[in-house]
Amino acid sequence: MASTSNEFKNRNILVTGAGRGIGKRLALGFAQLGARIALVGRSKAEIDLAHIEIEQHGGNALRIRADVTDPEQLTVAVDRARVAFGGSIEVLICAAGVAGPLHPLLESSLKAWREAMDINLLGVVHSCRAVLPGMIERRSGKILVLTCNSDSEPRGNFSAYETSKSAVVRFVETLSVELIQQNVQINCLDPGPAYTNLTDEIIRAEHRLDPKVVAGAKETRRTGGVAPNMQLELAAFLASERSNHITGKLIHVSDDWKKLKNAHLRPDSLTLRRVPK
Repeated sequence: MASTSNEFKNRNILVTGAGRGIGKRLALGFAQLGARIALVGRSKAEIDLAHIEIEQHGGNALRIRADVTDPEQLTVAVDRARVAFGGSIEVLICAAGVAGPLHPLLESSLKAWREAMDINLLGVVHSCRAVLPGMIERRSGKILVLTCNSDSEPRGNFSAYETSKSAVVRFVETLSVELIQQNVQINCLDPGPAYTNLTDEIIRAEHRLDPKVVAGAKETRRTGGVAPNMQLELAAFLASERSNHITGKLIHVSDDWKKLKNAHLRPDSLTLRRVPK
């Protein structure tokens, strides 16, 4: 782990989707780096388990049951964390997400399609709105938004999922411009293939999906995908002052991001427009 010693000690980090998958892994990782973690999730059982794991490793965490589709619940969650930690949220990690319907568009439930947009896109919007007042007042803050498959071709029968994730990238790019003068940086982090609930959903729906997509999911299930320490290392970089010059970017865990530490990035590099003009 390349994080500077004590870099995250007693820093206040809120993680949505903290009860499972990559959100949980990052919450555990940052807790081991000394951060105070607000675990936010819909499932009480899942965030309870994450809390137990953090405490077993000597970490400091707060459990908050909240739904990212409800802006009022997120405002309450941020207020609870601020009171418990004695200070505003310094880092927000948006990891809550769902696959949505893995069907052709005309066979997809509109309700399930809308739910994917509500969680994957509006959940990020609501989370940002909840933490930004404190960050702007303090003139300092970091927001990391998990996205995925930024390096892959479009996949049939993933319309809700991939539309919501692409929209999130554009939202991050746009919001970064608004926040430049506030010294708040926001970036998308693509963690690469990782074994999560989505992996199993893809395998269960294999009769409807591209065989190459299913084969990739089965390989991820077999190997576990990208090593968690690689994901944490990139997240720690983007959550630290080492990346203060980077905002509005989409960075994949396999990118040579370590060269970005002192790099001057073109405005159109590492964005949704992956091919520079």
